[in-house]
Amino acid sequence: MSSLARNPSRTPSRIPSRTRLVALGRAELTLLVRNRTALLGALLVPLLVVEAVRSSLRSTDLGKAGTSVAEVAVTGAMGMALLIGVYSNLVAAFVARRETLVLKRLRTGEPTDPEILTGIALPAATLALLQCVVLAIGGIAVLDLTAPARPELLLAGAVLGTVLLTTLAAATSAVTRTPESAQLTALPLVLVSSIGSGLFVPLSVLPERLASVCELLPLTGVMTLVRSGWAGGAETGDLLGAAVTAVAWISLSVFAVQRWFRWDPRR
Repeated sequence: MSSLARNPSRTPSRIPSRTRLVALGRAELTLLVRNRTALLGALLVPLLVVEAVRSSLRSTDLGKAGTSVAEVAVTGAMGMALLIGVYSNLVAAFVARRETLVLKRLRTGEPTDPEILTGIALPAATLALLQCVVLAIGGIAVLDLTAPARPELLLAGAVLGTVLLTTLAAATSAVTRTPESAQLTALPLVLVSSIGSGLFVPLSVLPERLASVCELLPLTGVMTLVRSGWAGGAETGDLLGAAVTAVAWISLSVFAVQRWFRWDPRR
């Protein structure tokens, strides 16, 4: 186990940080493209979610919740794009790079620890954010949705979600032994978020006590911002609460990474 503190024995870097991040990201993108299973899963699952949600909620009246089936389907698919494309893929990526000694070798070079983790996460995070853009455009063009009422909230939710799930992936990798077991260790958060964070069922339609508990889940604040960004009408207090929840989980995740992230193989 090791913290994210930079190795003091390293010589000062003369290469700009951005250049190192681009190089790391390019290498990781090559590996992601070669992993066709992970790539297809990240690309196809959100699209399949849209049709699945539309079919399952077709006869449900969501008017009282201030939304529609199409909005729930598109925003839920954005949440799945982040969960699968960022969280699930990065848990496996961090573990695979650790077990093949890539992380250990990178630490002997110029990149700092945060740069290494960020560089590995860049392709998956970028892909997930692009998917959110495609889903938004598709929802407007194909499903006849109106344009997002507050796109800045939608963007803030997507970015916060990307940061949160990247740090959670790094933390989860600490308890994951092999890349093959990454899907199992990532599954609890995926299931809990899918059911209780408002991806497919707005919290406003749940019983009050259950909704209060679900509001504290890691991805709930992110999804609140995403939905509010599309539909608008949310109160300032609710938006601040959602942002605070997301930031609090990011802080906890960063602490967990600093405390328990593993750079050496688990043998």
